[in-house]
This record gives sequence, C-alpha cells and structure tokens, in this order.
Amino acid sequence: MTRTLALLAATSAATLLAAPAFAQSSPDWTGPYVGVFGGFTQQNGQGDERLRFDRNLDGNYGDTVTLATPAGADAFSPGYCGGGANSNAAAGGCDKDAPGTQGGVRAGYDYQMGSFVVGVVGDFSVGNQEDSVTGFSTTPAAYVFTRTLNNLAAVRARVGYAYGPALIYATGGAATAEVENRFFTTNGANTFTARVDDDRADGYQLGGGVEYALTSNLSVTGEYLYSSLDAGDHVVRVTQGSAPATNPFVLAPNTTGTDMIRSNSKFGLHAFNIGMSYRF
Repeated sequence: MTRTLALLAATSAATLLAAPAFAQSSPDWTGPYVGVFGGFTQQNGQGDERLRFDRNLDGNYGDTVTLATPAGADAFSPGYCGGGANSNAAAGGCDKDAPGTQGGVRAGYDYQMGSFVVGVVGDFSVGNQEDSVTGFSTTPAAYVFTRTLNNLAAVRARVGYAYGPALIYATGGAATAEVENRFFTTNGANTFTARVDDDRADGYQLGGGVEYALTSNLSVTGEYLYSSLDAGDHVVRVTQGSAPATNPFVLAPNTTGTDMIRSNSKFGLHAFNIGMSYRF
C-alpha cells in the first residue's frame, strides 16, 4: 500500500505542475464527482489504558485478580502499557503501535452558492492500523489485546468556501468499520477463550481539508480526518486449564474463572490523506 500512496502523490504532483493556466480561474464546484485517496493513519494514543477484570462473572468489570500468597495482593501489580509486549515481564516494556496506511475510493455531490459550497460525500477505505494494550502479571506473563482496523466506510456532509481554484472545507458524519480483535498471552497454564460482541464498530468522523482544481474536471485534495469508533468489548474468559487451584484467575470462592477486557472500547483514528477527484 505504501507504493500505491507514493504513486498517488507523484501523479498528483505531476498533474499540478502540468496545469498552471487553470490555477488563475475559479471553477464551478456544482456537480457529482468520484475519486481515489490514500494516506497514513495513527491510532489515538491511550497510554493509560489497562485491563479490567470480572472475577465473579456478574458482568461488572472492576474486580482485582488477587494472589493466594501473599493473600489479597494484586496479581497484575507489574502494570500495563500501550502496545504489544516485548517479553513476558513488565521490565521488557511494550512496542508502541506503529502508524498504518489506508487507501480507498469516494463519490460525492457538491452545490455552489456564490463562494459557499455544500455537499455530501461517501467513501470506503481499507487499512491496517493496530491498537494494542498489554497487562503483566507477577507470574511473570503478558496478556495482549490487539484490534486492527480492516476497512472503514463513512458518509459525511461537507461545507466549504471557494477561493480561486481552491475549496477550503470542513466535513463530518457517520462512520462504520470492520475491526478484527485478537488476544495473545505467554501464560501457558490457564485456558483462554475469546468472545467478541461484534466485529463492526460504529461512530463518527470529523475533519477538514483543501481541494484544488487543476482543470474543470480534475482536482487534488489534502485532508485530515478523525474517526471515533465504538469497537465494543473483546471478552476473554480465563479458566483453570492445567494451573493449580491456587491460580489467581480461579481462586476460591469463584473457581469458575475470570472474564477480562481492555478498559477502553473506543478506537480513535487520525488519518492524513491525499487524493484525486474527477468531476462530471
């Protein structure tokens, strides 16, 4: 996908240099258009995220997983960090979530009234942005929750101001995404069963940008978009497995097991895109 983004950037630059004459005119923004776009993404950093536990399986997450010895001690006292674990111990820290890429298509319609432009746009993109959080137990062991944004669709309103060949705009609307949830642990004693409420994440998308007309039909765009998505809870049930009865996850009086989730169900995504559109 990085090669595709580079090609899109090069094509946009070449087209911009090839059409200097039109830059002095004011285009008519009214009408339908289709386009392509691509860019880089970054999840909204949540360095204070942690794991939450339900020890009595009543659906309420706020319990502490405690040790048998010393009695009542927090089994997750080594702490938490954003990203994937570098080792099974907290001292190894976490590998922070890297920026991702995305590419997609869009279609829309604008209507110009003097210098003001209003419209609606819908787009669909595929990407690879990850968002992870890790908890460390005293065992030592690491417990990693990861979600990956596979695709994202949005329908937004767009309001802008036309200035020469440029359209400066703000945009906002509804968004929905496919999110893949995964769980990994270095704990080989207990048994872990994952349950995902839904692989769809709904929310909203806000942003703004500049669209620049190269010809009466062709334009290039640079924009920033922020997406806030409710990814739901990825519940992992921990049962005894081969661990002893004194294992913190199955410690009496509740020997059935423990449910755990990540503390934040929101997936925040920053996106920086460039694109090209063709107007009819």
